[in-house]
Amino acid sequence: MRSLLAAFIFLCLGFFSFSQDTLANQASLDTVKVHSPKKAVIYSAILPGAGQVYNHLAMPKGQKKAAWKVPLIYAGLGTMTYFLISNQKTQLSLRKEYEYRLDGLVVDPKWALYDDGAIDILYNQYLNWRDLSILGLGAVYFIQIVDAGIEAHFVKFDISEDLSLAIEPAYFGRNTAGLNLRFNFR
Repeated sequence: MRSLLAAFIFLCLGFFSFSQDTLANQASLDTVKVHSPKKAVIYSAILPGAGQVYNHLAMPKGQKKAAWKVPLIYAGLGTMTYFLISNQKTQLSLRKEYEYRLDGLVVDPKWALYDDGAIDILYNQYLNWRDLSILGLGAVYFIQIVDAGIEAHFVKFDISEDLSLAIEPAYFGRNTAGLNLRFNFR
């Protein structure tokens, strides 16, 4: 009985003597930088392209490939804004022209070749194009936010040459054959 009590005390003291220091663990956790996909999405929502730059800065040195999208984002937003403004101005001009024609006032020489029906058709066409420009602007904005979030998940993704998949024939017993899949991650 005494030896059992001595063994129990020895085991209990052994558990307490091999504990780890919490300060050493905190120091190692503080040096690891965590990349947040949520932060990338918020940055892109506030300023288009900022999430891509945030992802670019967090990527390892050999694979910085995120910042090239920023000029494309602003080109898309600028193009959609240009078409939005252009279609809005033309639509307003056609509406004024139609109202002038209904009141019997002077016709704008820009639209003199068109009759009242053609002015109405052009007005509706530019109205639809303006609405499509608004949808395009929203689509470019939404896609760049989604792109920043997806890319943030792959910032630390390993694309080294050491990754491989091997498919080999396998023998599993007397009369059983199959395939053996082997993944190498490093």
